[in-house]
Amino acid sequence: MPIEIFVDADACPVKDEIYRVAQRYGVKVYVVANSFLRVPREDSIEPIVVGADSDAADDWIAARAGPGAIVVTSDIPLASRCVKAGAEVLASTGKRFTESSVGMALANRDLMDHLRAGGEITGGPKPFSPRDRSNFLGALDNTIVRLKRTGSG
Repeated sequence: MPIEIFVDADACPVKDEIYRVAQRYGVKVYVVANSFLRVPREDSIEPIVVGADSDAADDWIAARAGPGAIVVTSDIPLASRCVKAGAEVLASTGKRFTESSVGMALANRDLMDHLRAGGEITGGPKPFSPRDRSNFLGALDNTIVRLKRTGSG
């Protein structure tokens, strides 16, 4: 089964890094967004434009995620769906989502939503840093190598 990368692309800060690593390993990339995004003209990179519905990109990715797939997203509910389907899931910071970590992330997300709904000021995520970019590159490379070694690619 070939390795494929599915990118939740609307707010993904590491698309260029994904393209470079995927090209090096000969891995197909699907860049999924609600509107047209410019992508390199490569046979191995396919832009997918889904409907305007807020969950359309998530649904498209989740329907195709499974063993041998790598999903790049910072969307915790999407990460949870894909982990349950057997896909490898990475955040743009390089953090790998697993069964246990995605459960904790969902609980934390729900808590923060509850606090915000109650008027608490909780702040947003930390700004994306060069270290995050570097961590992501290492995590993506390691994930592809591991999948190739186990016969998923």
